[in-house]
Amino acid sequence: MKELVRPPRLAAGARVAVVAPSGPVPEERLQAGLDILRGWDLDPVVGAHVLDRHGRFGYLAGTDADRAADFLAAWCDPSVDAVFCARGGYGVQRMADLLDWDALRAARPKVLVGFSDITALHEAFATRLGLVTLHGPMAAGIDFVKNARAQDHLRATLFEPESVRTIRSAGGQALVPGRAGGVLLGGCLCLLASELGTPHARPSAAGGLLCLEDVGEETYRLDRYLTQLLRAGWFDGVAGILLGSWEGCGPYERVRDLVLDRLGGLGVPIAEEFGFGHGEGALTVPFGVRAELDAGAGVLTLGVPALV
Repeated sequence: MKELVRPPRLAAGARVAVVAPSGPVPEERLQAGLDILRGWDLDPVVGAHVLDRHGRFGYLAGTDADRAADFLAAWCDPSVDAVFCARGGYGVQRMADLLDWDALRAARPKVLVGFSDITALHEAFATRLGLVTLHGPMAAGIDFVKNARAQDHLRATLFEPESVRTIRSAGGQALVPGRAGGVLLGGCLCLLASELGTPHARPSAAGGLLCLEDVGEETYRLDRYLTQLLRAGWFDGVAGILLGSWEGCGPYERVRDLVLDRLGGLGVPIAEEFGFGHGEGALTVPFGVRAELDAGAGVLTLGVPALV
């Protein structure tokens, strides 16, 4: 697995676009997120359909075509330096094939920020554009608008990425001790499993440091996702595994036992509680950058800053 192209960091006055490729966005939270971005001396612009709601399927932020059009317009706008997803939920997979990937590829590299359902875009940007993306808080997400830790770490990653090259576990243990190096990838477990066989999914995690997290999934469903990925050979050759948050996934001890049962046999380092994902105060992790994991010490060290 090769390192990907790093987009430029942001500077004061940068123009950033906010789009909604997945679920509907609460207007109050969107405005709060925009105020934070303005407080960072950024110039946020909002996609035309960010506050839309699909007429028949209320879990979507407008039609697939409109969500795709907003995303494409934001990414291809030469004045825009970063694209922030407003929230996750569901919907990226419905619009991914409507995007003009040739046009996206022709646009200059810029920052993409999001997580959860945006995992499908992280995968697509890696395979189709070869571009580093940021698995981090979203502009209208509860964690972003209310949690200083999430805000501060994302801001540092965007403006001073050399200052956040080390991420430490929040007191977790090494489920499987050891050291490993590889290119960071991953995201929401259920999305990685559901992406199997699609045009934008990578064939395996070989050579990568895999970041896994999820939210609101019962243990048997997590078991199903992990087992599906194992049976598909997707974990073959993975270098190491980092676990993020498992909010609403039942007793964490059971999740830990499941991960060991399903993935412990891979014989690679596995470390927990790295603070990314759906948990409070989520940290930002750059996908596509090479890093070193010391599972025993609970430390992830980026080989280079997330952005140039």
